[in-house]
Amino acid sequence: MTDTGTFRQRLGNAADAFDVTVLGAERQAVRTVLFAAGRGGNPLRHRPLLDHLATLGCRVIAPHFDHLPSPLPSGPELRERCRRLQTAAAELADRAAPTIGVGHSIGAALLLALAGADLETVDGERLSPGISRRLDRLALLAPPADFFRRPGALRALALPVAIWAGAADTVTPLAQSRFLHDALTAQVPVELHVEYAADHFSFMDELPPGVVDAHHDRGVFLRALAGAVGRFVLS
Repeated sequence: MTDTGTFRQRLGNAADAFDVTVLGAERQAVRTVLFAAGRGGNPLRHRPLLDHLATLGCRVIAPHFDHLPSPLPSGPELRERCRRLQTAAAELADRAAPTIGVGHSIGAALLLALAGADLETVDGERLSPGISRRLDRLALLAPPADFFRRPGALRALALPVAIWAGAADTVTPLAQSRFLHDALTAQVPVELHVEYAADHFSFMDELPPGVVDAHHDRGVFLRALAGAVGRFVLS
């Protein structure tokens, strides 16, 4: 185990400044975890998962994002989130440790784009930001696949991917995770884990206002999820 202290840091300046929560090892991290939250933008809604990864010796870097007003985000909104992820990784990652991307919902889609996938918005705008610091593997929670329907959109991915999906998810239905799994299975190591009682928000410890989770025992599910993600991160 390593130091699991937590602090919040402000990056950037003036109008483009943003907050990043950093958890875990200050020195000699076994892994850097770059965490990307979903539409709501607050990574601390996933705090038990982040804490668990920190206890494993990881340095967890979790940028905070502005809430997306629409479930169909625009190119500029997604580019701003990518900028924050790239800046946080460049300034705060342990350069001696592999970097693992972990993301929920739209955050998972952005990590795919940062790993080389060709993301396309509903308006047909394409987003291929690339990342200066290489991602070594991706753990995707309830990922939306409709951003990657263009033929060849996933061709550049060359890293192991693990996907966790909820069969009761009506926001990013299970079929989207199956699409990603099937599209990637011939080119990279990929695994798909399905929780049949989970919906889209079961992956969050703190639910958004007004949301009722369909899972009958979300606490048990989240503990098992944290363990599984942790094993993938360290593998």
